[in-house]
Amino acid sequence: MEYRFRLAKRMLFNKKGSLIGAVLAVTIGILVIHVNFVIFQGLFDAIVRDISNYRNGDVLVTDEENYIDKSDQALVTWFERIPYVEAATPRLSSTASINMTKFGTLHEKTRIPIVGVDPLRDIRASTVHETVSDGQYVFSRNSIVLGSNVARDLGGAQVGDSIKLKIVDRYGQDQIKRFVVTGIAKSPGGQGFDYSVVVHIDTLRDLMKRHGDTGSIMVKLKDPSKATDVKNFFLASFPNDDFVAETIEESAEQQLAGFRSGIAMINMIGYFGMMSSAFAIVTIQMMLVNGKTREIGVMRSIGATRKDILLIFIFQGMIIGAIGAGVGTAAGLGYTFYAKETKMSFNNSLPLEVSYNWGKIIQTAVLSFILAIIASLYPSYRATKLLPVEAMRNV
Repeated sequence: MEYRFRLAKRMLFNKKGSLIGAVLAVTIGILVIHVNFVIFQGLFDAIVRDISNYRNGDVLVTDEENYIDKSDQALVTWFERIPYVEAATPRLSSTASINMTKFGTLHEKTRIPIVGVDPLRDIRASTVHETVSDGQYVFSRNSIVLGSNVARDLGGAQVGDSIKLKIVDRYGQDQIKRFVVTGIAKSPGGQGFDYSVVVHIDTLRDLMKRHGDTGSIMVKLKDPSKATDVKNFFLASFPNDDFVAETIEESAEQQLAGFRSGIAMINMIGYFGMMSSAFAIVTIQMMLVNGKTREIGVMRSIGATRKDILLIFIFQGMIIGAIGAGVGTAAGLGYTFYAKETKMSFNNSLPLEVSYNWGKIIQTAVLSFILAIIASLYPSYRATKLLPVEAMRNV
């Protein structure tokens, strides 16, 4: 067995051009999958990260009746007694019309999403406050934070400007209140509240005539892997209420189902690339077989069996697969390292969530190695069919 492997290696390395071509085919196939994973899976994970940081936390609690009427303070306290929980905060949402007069011109925006937050709790459970690059968060009842796009559409609203907000309460009546802009929020990639406005939750409750009501409870965990346990424990603890709870993974699957399908399609393209590399190996090994016709004839004439010839060319496929998998994996890891260290971003705005998925890395390397062996079977079989006399005559 050992001499067959040495012979396979010698025959392969004597054809360095063919060896490099075959290894390059495997390497490119693996690298394409790594690049796809870094960019598209990194983008998906970045969006999930921002949904968690800005809107949903690791667990989001809502109510089947749209509004939670149980005390938000009681629910927040209940959650924060759980060792896994970092913090919890109430949220309330609606839509509003906003107008502002700037340099004598009236600017108005309708149907703007408005989010009510408990600022002292919100800064512990979310990172929305970190996106307020100009000014500060909504720490007073008459303050408002404008998303950067809302501020732009209002003629370039700035900190200190006076904004008039109109909202329809639960009884269908218009409620109008004037706010002072205390901050402008702008997030990387616009995934935060760039198209929304933020006010104090008690102020929004007053305007909506929903005193004591809460839209959702956002729960941030110390260990996100415990999200399902916390969700199930919460639902089991309140069996008589109409609460709905979901983890960030469940929320992301619902909100980003189309994106996930797109990633699957792109991965299929990557694996198709690996299949193409297998066809390239078949072609290159057929060239090796044709180029080694005389050697095959000589080996057969001095006693080499068809099994010996078969194993020699299968070993060549193994060598190609091993080198290609090694080089391709190294190149893929290098690209991943570069993306992680340089904080690669999508469209120069949204930082990708780059990670080393070792399961995926090993799976890709093993699959490429197996494909290289499978691709060598047909050329190996063809080599065994060469008769000694014909092989030596055809050279």
